[in-house]
Amino acid sequence: MECYCKSKKEFSKCCEPYLNDKSKPSTPQELMRSRYSAYVLGNGEYLVKTAIKEQRYEDDIELIKEYAKSVAWLGLEILHAENKIVEFKAYYKDKDGIKVQHEKSNFIYEDGIWLYKDGKLFNSKIERNEPCPCQSGRKYKKCCGVL
Repeated sequence: MECYCKSKKEFSKCCEPYLNDKSKPSTPQELMRSRYSAYVLGNGEYLVKTAIKEQRYEDDIELIKEYAKSVAWLGLEILHAENKIVEFKAYYKDKDGIKVQHEKSNFIYEDGIWLYKDGKLFNSKIERNEPCPCQSGRKYKKCCGVL
């Protein structure tokens, strides 16, 4: 099965070892991809564990699981990854339609592991001529973007 993070690798050779704590991401981009896969799977434990200590809230685990059940994740697009910053777009579908979360995330390397620090969200929308995030192969305006 192809990995949820759209790396074109098998899940078992991409994000699964990180999610199962069999290995650690060696770059911020690997951590970002594995965190996306954790959102798809509703793995709140992993998301809390891979955040900096100041951002770890056990109560978030159940909230993440609830959120994961309320949306359908459609794909991840890495726009730019350099040093400790990864800019991405994550596409998802909720009861109101298809949305995009565009974020520039900051990571830190602490005690031999990469951790999510914080991120800046951008107010983005899916452009009409972009490929549709539902992966139909059609343009958004001719697919899910039809009013």
